[in-house]
Amino acid sequence: MPDFLQLGIREEVNHTLKSLGIVTPTPIQERTIPSVLEGKDVIAKAQTGTGKTLAFVLPILEKIDVQNSDVQALILTPTRELAQQISKEIKRMVENVEGIQTLAVYGGQDVAHQLKKLKGATHIVVATPGRLLDHIRRESIDLSTVRMLVLDEADQMLHMGFLPEVDEIIHETFSSRQTMLFSATMPKEIRSLAKKYMVEPEFIEVKAKRVTVDEVKQVVIRTTDRRKQATLLHLIEEHRPFLAIIFCRTKIRAKKLHEAMIANGYESDELHGDLTQAKREKAMRRFREAKIQFLVATDVAARGLDVEGVTHVYNYDIPHDVESYVHRIGRTGRAGGDGIAITLVAPKDMDFLRMIEKGIQQKFEMQVIEGVSIPDREYDNRKSREQGKGASTSKGRRKDGRNSAKPTSNRKPNNRRSKGNAGSTSRGRRRTR
Repeated sequence: MPDFLQLGIREEVNHTLKSLGIVTPTPIQERTIPSVLEGKDVIAKAQTGTGKTLAFVLPILEKIDVQNSDVQALILTPTRELAQQISKEIKRMVENVEGIQTLAVYGGQDVAHQLKKLKGATHIVVATPGRLLDHIRRESIDLSTVRMLVLDEADQMLHMGFLPEVDEIIHETFSSRQTMLFSATMPKEIRSLAKKYMVEPEFIEVKAKRVTVDEVKQVVIRTTDRRKQATLLHLIEEHRPFLAIIFCRTKIRAKKLHEAMIANGYESDELHGDLTQAKREKAMRRFREAKIQFLVATDVAARGLDVEGVTHVYNYDIPHDVESYVHRIGRTGRAGGDGIAITLVAPKDMDFLRMIEKGIQQKFEMQVIEGVSIPDREYDNRKSREQGKGASTSKGRRKDGRNSAKPTSNRKPNNRRSKGNAGSTSRGRRRTR
């Protein structure tokens, strides 16, 4: 199997990929990157979790002319969350590349700020249709110079009623542009769109691995924001993981949780965008070598981080899109091993939980750790209302009188490392000081 260098990705970007633990291209990347680099139109049928974002981002970066300040690539997405995610991915990939400028354009942002950004050099625009049309009508953006167009999650744009807007936007782009269409399904409207705007496209289909359903046991714990930290520490004591990744929504939350883990005596490190590349590489190296037991990370670590021996993934904060969830929990249960993914869900997270359930076609059973994830008084008030609604209670008394959750795995607790392993501290326990 070729590596990214052999596919035509420059050394600087390849170095960034390696620093993030991304070494081997996924099937969609292996098949799409060469075709895009050759200038072909591409229709890619691929589910979330196949690595499709890098399949179009990497070749686009290779084809950008930094000496030209015009907008050269446009990536259309149905939601601002996806626009943010792709924009962050691009900025990560150009960390060692000078000159490439990216702008995310979506609703909810300050229009004046976007207008100011658009006055400078902008090579890549990642946008949602509505806000982009707003800029087109204000004449604040010129798409006539766009030579690479990506329609990401095309079927979702269809379902959200964006195809008329997409049609109007495409008319604003360079007539001889290269067009790439990515979609999980191919309804007739999407096929008609492709036929209308694409020239002899190459059709690529890759099926996603069913890692979320078949290889990873998934557990959802009902809690509150105030109780999250105590719930996490309780679960760690119960599970005694060998290696675990804990995902937070923001850099600030990851940093604070990491500090709390250290204060409670756990061997932990942090991984997020505020760290230098050298610090990220150091954290990942220590984790791979099992010199630390816990890695507290934002989604920067979800993309391609492949570490043997990760037994648990904890979603301290629930991800806001299905693809991030798939990538996160895919960090465990690798190479045929067992894996457990635990997601902590507060009341405000329920919409995201339902979205994930729909996306992976699986219904979760929520557990409650009585007196831990929800205070006793709140639990007593809610218990009668939850009967018959799918919520279950994880109970059990320890000899010291504390409540404990039912084990989420048949794995025996790994209380202590065997001699000769990297480090000799007790795994999954606080160190006494």
